[in-house]
Amino acid sequence: MKAEVLKIEPVVEDPEVYWVKNVYRPGMKQLTVRAILSGMAIGGIMCLSNLYVFFKTGWSMGVTVTACILAFAFFHVLRVLHLTRSEFTILENNAMGSVASAAGYMTGGGNMAAFGALLMLTSLRPEPLTMIIWFSVIATMGVFVAIPIKRQLINREKLAFPTGLATGETLKSLHEASHGYGFLKAKLLAYSALFGALVAWLRDAKAVWMPFNIPGAIPLPLQIAGRAAKDWTLTLKTEVVLLGAGALMSYRTGWSLLLGGFLTYAVLGPALFAKGLIPEVSYKAIVGWTLWPGAAVLVTAGLTTFSLNYKSILRTFSGLTRIFSSQKQQEDDPVAAVECPGWWFPVGYFTLAPVAVFLMVTLFQIPWWAGVVAIPLAIVMGFVASRVTGETDVTPTKAFGPVTQLIYGILTPGNLVGNIMSGNVTGGVGLHAADLLTDLKSGYMVGADPKQQLKAQLFGVAAGALVVVPAFWLIIPDPSVLGTEEWPAPSCLVWAGVSQAFSNGLGALHSSARIAALVAGILGIVLALLEQYAPKSIKPFVPSPSGLGIAMVVPGSNSIAMFLGSAIAELMNRKKPALAEKSVIPIASGLIAGESLMGVVIALLVVAGILSR
Repeated sequence: MKAEVLKIEPVVEDPEVYWVKNVYRPGMKQLTVRAILSGMAIGGIMCLSNLYVFFKTGWSMGVTVTACILAFAFFHVLRVLHLTRSEFTILENNAMGSVASAAGYMTGGGNMAAFGALLMLTSLRPEPLTMIIWFSVIATMGVFVAIPIKRQLINREKLAFPTGLATGETLKSLHEASHGYGFLKAKLLAYSALFGALVAWLRDAKAVWMPFNIPGAIPLPLQIAGRAAKDWTLTLKTEVVLLGAGALMSYRTGWSLLLGGFLTYAVLGPALFAKGLIPEVSYKAIVGWTLWPGAAVLVTAGLTTFSLNYKSILRTFSGLTRIFSSQKQQEDDPVAAVECPGWWFPVGYFTLAPVAVFLMVTLFQIPWWAGVVAIPLAIVMGFVASRVTGETDVTPTKAFGPVTQLIYGILTPGNLVGNIMSGNVTGGVGLHAADLLTDLKSGYMVGADPKQQLKAQLFGVAAGALVVVPAFWLIIPDPSVLGTEEWPAPSCLVWAGVSQAFSNGLGALHSSARIAALVAGILGIVLALLEQYAPKSIKPFVPSPSGLGIAMVVPGSNSIAMFLGSAIAELMNRKKPALAEKSVIPIASGLIAGESLMGVVIALLVVAGILSR
């Protein structure tokens, strides 16, 4: 008779419990005064930079990786000089990144797009203090929305949150590898920033005592429809901020911008002028027509992509069911002691909700009942935005804005101001919920305390709100320049166009623009479907709807410059991948920071009367 062998099943430890035991670092310094102050300073600077870039390109650039490199280098130098005794820990750097990210992204979520559109279309000029409060309230609501879904998305499902993943890996490479790696990136960033600042100064600092100024653009030796290419906005700009922005986007987006710029200004523009559909050959005249197909591509592609993520949406709500149905078990869970308490979400959110409704009523004439509708809608959008960002690294604010504007176009027809700003609520809540969860992803990787990161995020929100509104008026003292070749503000143009359409209808448009918008809308849907379902061999050749849409509302020169930046980065990635991994992000970030911050300095000197415009 054979003896029975007793099989012992291995005990599988809960991943969350494993994290608390082996990754979590409860004794390490994290949210220190220097982490908060440096995060607010770097985040404020990045906010200024993003504001400048936003009105030039329509994009907001990543913050956390650049901020972590800068902070690491700064505090290491202080320690070498014996100006500080203790090492700047990996968790301090992570907390600093949360502060900086929240501040730097105050330009996103529809904040500046909606605010710029409001100033472009109406005579309403809200007081700076009220707008600071508005942006702070919306962003803080987004922070609290992240609380109930953090464990589900990050601890249990382990969603990628690619930017958070990249930040976590960067933190490890800076603090746990040799310091030479971090200093190389910091030096590249510093040198490229100095170069960008020098170019901006030599180009834009105009005064009798300046020996010379370099030109803002170099003409192309081409003629289109019997006119110089520069008349159609096709030049080589000397704005290195555009090269940097292009280097940080995908090559596919870059060549799509070039394609869209060529079609808009070398093909469509001349045809429009020849048929008398635009009164003159100028950027403003051309964009006054191409805005509609450009907006249609962006909106329909964004909504289609959002709809194709229906599984993410369903998982969001199924995950919420599990979250709230197991709330009591979470309270008895030892891991719950490490996480943000569940009661923070309802207390924080519903303390701020009446303030948000009050501001909607008093600032933007949105009926109180329509304001109340925005509260649950923003929560739902925040949950969905967080999951989509976790799975794709794209926060779908381009879809949230139009969806909310459509809803408010139905609820409050003819209320242009309310329609413009309603999308800011859901977009802002969604962006800041996703931003905190992205930061919490990097924190989860390095063993940070989620409660401290949430507090760090709130410090960043305060810093960003205090910077973004005054900085807007400094950089754009006259809102009438928005939508011009100097300040294209493409996102503002699109936001304004969508609001006009949903508030007043499309009947006021010329029939040719309506037809173009319909065709472009279909094109946006087709491109979004191809992005999702085309074979891998074909996908690289499918134009990016974002690139095409933006190209129709920025000068052709911007599209050319951003394409060149993306092409240089792509060439480096293919030929010298190791060098590209170390250099592309620091150099591109430095060019952006250097030129944009020098632009702010020049604006201050103009206000002081030292320079002339």
